[in-house]
Amino acid sequence: MGRPTRWVTDTKPGHSQWYIDRFRRLAAEGADLAGEARLLDAIVAPASRILDAGCGTGRVGAALAARGHHVVGVDADPALVESARADHPDLTLLVGDLAELDLPSAGEPEPFDAVVVAGNVMTFVAPGTEEEVLRRIAAHVRPDGPVVVGFGADRGYRLEDFDQHASAVGLRREQRFATWDLRPWQEDADFAVTVLRRPV
Repeated sequence: MGRPTRWVTDTKPGHSQWYIDRFRRLAAEGADLAGEARLLDAIVAPASRILDAGCGTGRVGAALAARGHHVVGVDADPALVESARADHPDLTLLVGDLAELDLPSAGEPEPFDAVVVAGNVMTFVAPGTEEEVLRRIAAHVRPDGPVVVGFGADRGYRLEDFDQHASAVGLRREQRFATWDLRPWQEDADFAVTVLRRPV
């Protein structure tokens, strides 16, 4: 792996286990954890091949798989991937730094129909790697495939920079919403869900 991610440098010891426990508790309580998956499912064809970039505990990938999609999840945190494998043994889950993403070398040579980047992943990658992360992601999606990215607009990664980085790697911004359930975007929104697309 390359430079340490902000998930490592900007969180307290035990953060990964706290995160695992939190989402297991929410799932046990019956919380709705599938909002991101519903959005993706609505914009892709049935049985699509989807990359869950920064898959964390696997909740988004599991919800997509339950809807009939083939999902490959990647996360830099081995503890999160281990918990995701325990909770969702049918998913394909890999440990990897998104700034070095090379899935053909990991036995996944086929391009993806879509990519989802949920859970503030873009604000947790290593500083200065954001454009490279988007470049690597774009290289794994087929032409005309959507890349849907959601993160808090107040978490240190400016939307203007994100838009510039996405454009620089050939991803065209198609839509932006304030939530995963498609509430209208406003400039003062504290969260952004952006639908990018790799042009044909």
